[in-house]
Amino acid sequence: MHLKVGIAIHQKKPQRRRVVVVVSVVKTKKKKKINMASVSSDEWRAICDKFTNAQNLTVVESLNDPDNDPFRSKYKARELLREIYCSLKSFEAGEGEEESGGETGESGESGESGEQLPVEAPVDGQTEEAFSQGFCGDSPAGLRAAKLGAVEYYLGVNHVDTEELSAGQEHLMNSMKLLGRCRVSSENVSLFIHARNQLGILWAGRDETETAQGFLETAESIYQRYMKEDGSPPTDMADYFSTEENQLTHQERTKRFELAYTHTMYYLAQVYKNLGETERAAIYCHSTLQRQLKLNQFSPMEWALNAATLSQYYITKGRYMEGRHCLSAATVISGLAGEVPSEAAAQESETESERREQLRQKRAEIARCWIKYCLNILQDSKKLLEDSIGELDTDRQEEMKRGRRLEEEEEEKERKSAMLFGSEDTFDSIASLEEKVRCLLPMDFTEARAIFLVGQHYVTQAKDYFQMDGYVTDHIEILQDHSSLFRSLAFYEEDLDRRCKMHKRRVDMMEPVCMELNSKYYLMIRRQMMFELAETYNEMMDLKLTLANRQDETESLDSHTIKKFNNLCSASAKYFQMFLDSLCSPEGKQPEHLEEEVLRPALVARFRVARLYSRLICTSPPGQVENLDKSLEHYKYVVDYCDSHPEAVATVETELELSREMVGLLPLKINRIKAKIHANN
Repeated sequence: MHLKVGIAIHQKKPQRRRVVVVVSVVKTKKKKKINMASVSSDEWRAICDKFTNAQNLTVVESLNDPDNDPFRSKYKARELLREIYCSLKSFEAGEGEEESGGETGESGESGESGEQLPVEAPVDGQTEEAFSQGFCGDSPAGLRAAKLGAVEYYLGVNHVDTEELSAGQEHLMNSMKLLGRCRVSSENVSLFIHARNQLGILWAGRDETETAQGFLETAESIYQRYMKEDGSPPTDMADYFSTEENQLTHQERTKRFELAYTHTMYYLAQVYKNLGETERAAIYCHSTLQRQLKLNQFSPMEWALNAATLSQYYITKGRYMEGRHCLSAATVISGLAGEVPSEAAAQESETESERREQLRQKRAEIARCWIKYCLNILQDSKKLLEDSIGELDTDRQEEMKRGRRLEEEEEEKERKSAMLFGSEDTFDSIASLEEKVRCLLPMDFTEARAIFLVGQHYVTQAKDYFQMDGYVTDHIEILQDHSSLFRSLAFYEEDLDRRCKMHKRRVDMMEPVCMELNSKYYLMIRRQMMFELAETYNEMMDLKLTLANRQDETESLDSHTIKKFNNLCSASAKYFQMFLDSLCSPEGKQPEHLEEEVLRPALVARFRVARLYSRLICTSPPGQVENLDKSLEHYKYVVDYCDSHPEAVATVETELELSREMVGLLPLKINRIKAKIHANN
């Protein structure tokens, strides 16, 4: 399951680019500075009204555009932005400023010193110049450049929204050129960051991930340095075109600025993920989610699903405390989306029907993440506690229990240093949910069962949405996880009879589904289930035999036990054979070459079938010979295939060694039985 984002970033890794744009400035006489205060209040109000209308068209009216003219409102907004740009340029001309470029965005104003100013698209994260050279942000020239740069920014976003990416890039770079001649200050820092964010998104959409990385990392550096050196609530871009009475408050400016930086972190998380820097991506993703909660700027279900997805990274790294916290927060925050509409309401309203579907699906996906949490923590514990034959190592178990107290103390320390989610309204709810499931590895059956029950609860919840009718693949994956939960719990069970019953539950839930599946459409899934059923029956067979031997060590097995043992043995062989048959051609011919994805399973299945036939208990000598002949046939297949395909040897080294041994021993055993039959006749 992957983090869902609003931009498309893929795996392609292009050569890193360094984009340098030089604004050529002709040395001229020092020009008169623009004094925007000389613009009449009516003229300025008209510009502000146009900007407000353009924003309304972009954000509100565009949602109602018809399918046959999807960008109608945004085209209208573009015209208003162009008019604003022309008005700003005309004010310059009216003040005696010479135009150096005739087209929108070709600003050729010189620096105050008349020097040529290099403007670099910050692919390599260089920000020093932005803080040290150029106009002051609050100077007339600086404010003029910022306002023109803001219009270029909005034009760039407009073109990107209407799928005109090259034009969008041009306008955004024009905004960068204008800003490149100003020092970063509270008057323009927000625009500095927004422009780089948008260029990062633009390049990411082109699969130029490293170029996107450069713009976004520069935006991050600008934010961090500004907060360190100034930190005052910066001017928002909307303030450039607002009358005095409509200016944002300091609190609103701060919130918008922090949200822009949150977007920077959000996009960087995706960039690092696609560059393979998963640890760094997780850190940025976690911080983004935390900031969204703090700023109260999030969609509950989207936030919850992203937090649940992040948990999957943590659990694969064995960081169960962080994984549990993400999942607990996801469950609590998803509750803020409200109750799932009733079926009756959903039938009456299309909106309610769509909302019902989305809420049920996303909560079911969060439930699946909980299942993976429970399954992984049980499996990780099993790996630490099992001995060389897969049984519980009691000495190791006691050793780990002795170290538990220290581990619990360390957990509390980690908890204090961890990045916690939540607000005053949700923190207690998240902490309460966390208490219901441990994040330390279980050491015995009681602890394992508590985790198992949590997993089983979420299995029921997930299956309620992902039903067989409509979600075959998802439903079966949940069944397989449920089966694995039972298998993991059985490891801790000392009572062999109860352990066998757990495996029987696995068979009961999978066998009917496996037989129902159509091999034409679900071949790979059916193969997985056949192999798992074969292994489950095999485990039950071993348990039944061990149990019978423990109960009566002095006498031979009774007929009832033999029958049960043989039935389990035959069932295991049947499903292994079904798996092998699924590899054959439609004419039933065995493949001469096994594909890599089925190579080991196929050879292991052959080995297991050979072993099963040799273990069948048969009192009839001819029956014994028949079973051993079949066993020998399958052992020979493993040996012959590996001899003719040397590349297969490494995948089944242990099985191959035992198969060679049995190919040498079985003929002798078969001959002895045949000789006995002949002597008796």
